[in-house]
Amino acid sequence: MIISASRRTDIPAFYAGWLINRIREGYCTVPNPFNANQVSEVSLQPQNVDALVFWTRNPRPLFPFLAELDERGYRYLFNFTLLNNPRQLDAHGPNVKSSIRIFRELCERIGPERILWRYDPIVCSNRTDASFHRRTFEQLAGELKDHTKRCTVSLVQVYRKAARRLRDLAAQGIELHEWTGSEITALMQSLSDTAKRCGMELFSCAQETDFSAHGIKPGKCIDADYISKIFEIRLSDKKDPAQRSHCGCSVSKDIGMYDSCLFGCRYCYATGSFERSRMNYRKHRVESPSLLGWYLPQRDRVQSQLDIDVGSRLAASHKRLL
Repeated sequence: MIISASRRTDIPAFYAGWLINRIREGYCTVPNPFNANQVSEVSLQPQNVDALVFWTRNPRPLFPFLAELDERGYRYLFNFTLLNNPRQLDAHGPNVKSSIRIFRELCERIGPERILWRYDPIVCSNRTDASFHRRTFEQLAGELKDHTKRCTVSLVQVYRKAARRLRDLAAQGIELHEWTGSEITALMQSLSDTAKRCGMELFSCAQETDFSAHGIKPGKCIDADYISKIFEIRLSDKKDPAQRSHCGCSVSKDIGMYDSCLFGCRYCYATGSFERSRMNYRKHRVESPSLLGWYLPQRDRVQSQLDIDVGSRLAASHKRLL
C-alpha cells in the first residue's frame, strides 16, 4: 500500500514527531472524515508500505528522522509545494528564500528524482495574473534547476470551504478573476517552455482541460508507475476511485485529518476553519494513535469495552455484598 501523508494536512511541517512515533509503533488509526465511528487501522510496518508520499510546504521538521526511515527500510518521496504568492493568499507559508534552501538541502539528502515540485494551485487575481505567474515560475524553476525532475501545475478550483475566504479578500485588495481561454493557453505554453529549459517534465493535476498540446501531460501526484521506476519495484497503477474524476492518482491510503494545517492558505480545500485548525493543533497529542483525537484500533476498543463491562459487573457485585 502507498501511504499518503497527506492531502489533508501538512504532516512533515506540523506533525513530524507524531509520524515517527507511529512509524515506531507500526500502525496509526484514521477515522472516516464523514463518519468518525468508522476507524481504520493502517499498518505502517515497512513490509506493508510500498512507499510513503509526503505532501508539504516545509519538510525540515522531518529531516532529523530521515535516517531512521532509511534504516527501517522505507521508500519515500516528497510532493513539495513551492509558490511565492502574496501574504493575503498564503498567510503563513514559508518564506520563499527559505523554501528554496530547504528544497536544495532535501535534494542533497535524497536526490532530485524523489522531490516533485508542485507549483499548485495557480490563482488568477488582480495581484497574481498571468504575467505574475510567468515571472514567478521562471524565477523558481531557475532556482530549482537540477534539484528536481518533475513539476506539477493546476489552476485553482474554488471549493465551498474556501469560497467565502476568497470573496473576503476583496477587502484586502485582491480580487479573483476568471481565466480566459487565450490566457490559459499562453500561460501554459510559457510554463512548459520554462520547465523544458530547466530540465523538468511538466504535469497537470486533476484538470478537465488537456494541456498535452503545450507539452504538459496529465499527471498523477501519487504515481505508482513512477514510484515503481525510481525504487525498482512493481506496483499496480489502479486509479484511486476515492479521488475526483479528473484526478489520475494511484490508489493510496491517506493518514491525515482535515482542519489540522496551520499555513492558512485562503484557497485550501482541506481546511474549513482556520480557528478550528488552531484549536485542533493545540489539542494534538504526539503519542496518540490518530493525528487528532484518540481513535483506538478495533482490537483496543473491544478490549477497552470488555474492561469497562468487567469493571461494571465487579462494582455491581461489590454493591450487593455491601
